[in-house]
Amino acid sequence: MVTYFYGVGTVSERPQYLSAEERRAATVQAVVDLAAEQNPAEITTTAIADRMGLTQGALFRHFPTKDAILGATMTWVGERLLVRLDKAAEGAASPAAALEAMFMTHIDFVARHPGVPRILLGELQRSGETLAKRMVQTLLRQYEQRLRRVMEAGKAQGELDADLDVNAAAVLFIGTIQGLVMQSLLAGKVGRISRDAPAVFAIYLRGITQRP
Repeated sequence: MVTYFYGVGTVSERPQYLSAEERRAATVQAVVDLAAEQNPAEITTTAIADRMGLTQGALFRHFPTKDAILGATMTWVGERLLVRLDKAAEGAASPAAALEAMFMTHIDFVARHPGVPRILLGELQRSGETLAKRMVQTLLRQYEQRLRRVMEAGKAQGELDADLDVNAAAVLFIGTIQGLVMQSLLAGKVGRISRDAPAVFAIYLRGITQRP
């Protein structure tokens, strides 16, 4: 039986010696891995515990409910994705380059963690309000805020169309990635998203750059 350590993906045969923090991190990793293999809505606490080599009782000592596990998973996703996006934008030479770096960074994140978009889509489709769903919505708002800042800088520098609606452009940016994700999921080929992304972004960028 294997278990997973937070962020590094190493394997241990002795899960009973994990600290509480490592156990919570391993739980999140187990959920992400399971979501890459099956419908996230059908992932049970029994399946999570089995993947980690634990009893449900041991799992519930760290997370009282499945929603608490999903909430922790959303925190993991949000923190890591936004940090990567910020680093990508900071290292870019121009606003347009920053947008491309953010786009490709998001694509790389999905390719590395194919279970993540399945979880996100599943949460957004759930009826009613849940902690995880609210966290997904917050993540999207924070993502769009970052995009709008970069786009406003691009307009100010004359690199992007002066009349660009940054709100619509931010929505389209994320929607374009979501479309690529859906196609890769439908095709059952995660690698497809990395193959198609550069050409798709080039078309997107032409639509928002400064007109001659």
